[in-house]
Amino acid sequence: MSIDIFIAGLVGVTFVAVLIFALTSKKKTEDRMENDNAPKSSLAQDANSHRRADY
Repeated sequence: MSIDIFIAGLVGVTFVAVLIFALTSKKKTEDRMENDNAPKSSLAQDANSHRRADY
């Protein structure tokens, strides 16, 4: 196995991992925006600024 093929494989795996992470984060964000009962961000103007951040 050549080092070139190994590096290309790592690049491909990294690209797929980042793509999956981005798509799942986008879906989670959209679901939270549609939920009226979701707690507001502590940075929102009409939210409690003393609330702990979401983890």
